[in-house]
Amino acid sequence: MIRKPKNIKSGDTIGITAPAFGAAIEPYSILIDIAEKKIKDRGYNIIEGKTARMGDGLGISTDPKVTGAELTEFYKRDDIDAIISAGGGELMVETIANVDFDVIKNSEPKWFVGYSDNTSFLLPLVTIANTCGIYGPCISGYGKEWEGTENDAFALLEGTKKIFSGYEKFVKPTEEKEEMDYSKPLFYKCDTKKILTNFDCSSKKAEKTDGEVKMQGILLGGCIDVLANMVGTRFDKVSEFAKTHEEGIIWVLENCELNPMSYRRAIWNLKESGWFENASGFIIGRSNGCFDGDLMGVDKYNAVTDLLQELGVPMIFDADIGHIDPMLPVIMGAEAKVSADTNNLKIEYM
Repeated sequence: MIRKPKNIKSGDTIGITAPAFGAAIEPYSILIDIAEKKIKDRGYNIIEGKTARMGDGLGISTDPKVTGAELTEFYKRDDIDAIISAGGGELMVETIANVDFDVIKNSEPKWFVGYSDNTSFLLPLVTIANTCGIYGPCISGYGKEWEGTENDAFALLEGTKKIFSGYEKFVKPTEEKEEMDYSKPLFYKCDTKKILTNFDCSSKKAEKTDGEVKMQGILLGGCIDVLANMVGTRFDKVSEFAKTHEEGIIWVLENCELNPMSYRRAIWNLKESGWFENASGFIIGRSNGCFDGDLMGVDKYNAVTDLLQELGVPMIFDADIGHIDPMLPVIMGAEAKVSADTNNLKIEYM
């Protein structure tokens, strides 16, 4: 059994550490204060690590020896009941090279929440330390008015819900930068109706379907930009993990910055490394790196379907997961039943 941390409750303490970027510059240095106040108002205590607001590192908050040691220390401390990452980043892989996963594995399990670059920790947290973690908003994400994403993240932390659904609309990516007024309440500016694109691959050929698709298994994955770089490292225990879980793996993947060709190469890399041999389905988040169009005929759909249709398992695309708001938090390492039609995704934890 994969270890599931205890639910947290009012009066417990949440630790904020920065294994990726710290809250050193605006808007993160502003949002962390707003977020911490909202969480304290919910009844929680906050302990900030010394890395939480640092910014002298390259691609991460500070020296990876320091960030790795603090993450390990926060995980084993008895006075911290859950951990929320201070931010995403670029080089958190250097942090995990300094995390003691034996300590993590032998410590009382506690929730870790983060996404994007935090995939670097969440994958080995599940596959090496045999412990669930939450792919969800970093601390600045709670600095806005709480809507579905933030409420669902705390529903997972507090154990108040077992069935989660996606959201009706999303914020379509744009190159325009908007001035933010932090003296006013911040909301997601959702402007586009969500439509899921699903494929039935039971014939070993990806066929788009308007009907319901279903899958069951252990949720695993994160940001594919990060995952593709973990293949073949000492933190790559995916094949061994998959072989010990006959219930199968539901791969939850999202693309942050990869163009269609890089995206397709990343999928190929994971496939040829044996990661998908025990797949029972795929949930693919909205693709930030290639939201529209194609590159020489390769788009966000066939970058995946052409390579993986032979697995014969269903695929759900354009799900509310990843870098295009709002995002649905997901427990990596948890077993779940998943269903989707063109309107919505439902995840029921078992």
